Amino acid sequence: MTNAIWNIDPTHSEIGFKVKHMMFTNVSGKFNEFTSTIESKSDNFEDSLIAFNAKVDSVDTNNTERDNHLKSADFFETDKFKEIKFTSTEIEKVADTTFKVTGLLTIKGVSKSVSFDAKYSGVLIDPWGNTKIGLSLKGKINRKEFGLTWNAALETGGVLVAEDIKLFAEVQFAKA
Repeated sequence: MTNAIWNIDPTHSEIGFKVKHMMFTNVSGKFNEFTSTIESKSDNFEDSLIAFNAKVDSVDTNNTERDNHLKSADFFETDKFKEIKFTSTEIEKVADTTFKVTGLLTIKGVSKSVSFDAKYSGVLIDPWGNTKIGLSLKGKINRKEFGLTWNAALETGGVLVAEDIKLFAEVQFAKA
């Protein structure tokens, strides 16, 4: 695995999020169009560079009206901001197969340092001879820090959309 480039396998990967709606239930969504690469210089991945881009216009919450609202100026403003980007700045091994991935996340033109907990599932050869690795990542951001500030007050108190967004990725990468 030394000096390798790994490309995400989008047909076996999911990039998603969850947010509290009306203070008591979660709404889930995902991005249907994304790319990602890992440039690895060694077998331990700690000196790797992870790059990720998602096309914001591909946001999918299983509700067209909500998706269109997310694409509007109230949220992602997809006519001006086409992609969400992440580039790792540090990968720290926490345990045998657990890592902390820190990097720069850019949403709606705002860049912030964020960290994700990552679980490395290992390496294997698929039935077609491709060398693959699997990763599970999870993290949390405050959407307001990225300019996603729209909300509505509830008559009972509280707000319609929570500030904290849980992010997750279940991904496979194939060695180039």
